Amino acid sequence: MANTKTLADLFLDTLKDIYFAEKQILKALPKMAGAIQSEEGRAGFLQHRDETQGHIERLEKVFELAGKPARGKTCEAIQGILSEGEEIMEEFKGSPALDAGLISSAQAVEHYEIARYGTLIAWANALGLKDAVPLLKANLAEEAATDKKLTQLAEASANARATRAA
Repeated sequence: MANTKTLADLFLDTLKDIYFAEKQILKALPKMAGAIQSEEGRAGFLQHRDETQGHIERLEKVFELAGKPARGKTCEAIQGILSEGEEIMEEFKGSPALDAGLISSAQAVEHYEIARYGTLIAWANALGLKDAVPLLKANLAEEAATDKKLTQLAEASANARATRAA
């Protein structure tokens, strides 16, 4: 008979997924900051790089609370989203639409993370990992705030710049 998987197994698997994703995002953010044309966008990407380091540290504490080593598991979804961002950097380099494209890519990343953290919070509650919940909620709050800032940046300048060039 096959080994029955539990919610605890699913929680750990998803925790490994987002841990891997955060580490990949940490590597990608300086590239995105270097490619974006607006100073405000550059500053935002660099600020989020620093926040992402904090996300990784909180996740390491969650692994510790779960009694497991902090280890990532390849996340195909984040690799695909980041790959799309690289394509935008290459295809739109020097274009007035570059910033709008990079913001769009960054929001796809944020939405993935928001979904993962929401799920992990629900599962941590169900599993009685009460000390993990505030750590995961802190990450979720920062991801949601970043998504909101990206929307504001797109609406305030990047989208208009891309439209004027048409």
